[in-house]
Amino acid sequence: MLLLTLFLGVLQLAFSLHTRNVLVSAAQEGARYAANADRGPADGIARTRQAIADALGPDVAARMAVTEAPPTTAGGAPVVGIQVRGRLPLVFLPAGPMSITVTGHALEEG
Repeated sequence: MLLLTLFLGVLQLAFSLHTRNVLVSAAQEGARYAANADRGPADGIARTRQAIADALGPDVAARMAVTEAPPTTAGGAPVVGIQVRGRLPLVFLPAGPMSITVTGHALEEG
């Protein structure tokens, strides 16, 4: 019983880390896409949703809330941000529902 609990805990951690890495990558890709001179935040949000669906499946992408991050600047230059929030896939019930929020940023082209 202890071995099974340990195995499921490690499996939950692995799924959580993989999901986090994919979401960070998708948010960064969406922010870079939205930062292009001929694109906007809506384009970046769509690109982020597509990247999540391609990597984790459409059901996971549907559970994630993808929004534009609050506007910021870096050294006086405008920065585009894409934020992804949602629940992580659950493997091990005692781990409970875990949520995640990641943000990707890119300098806006002028």
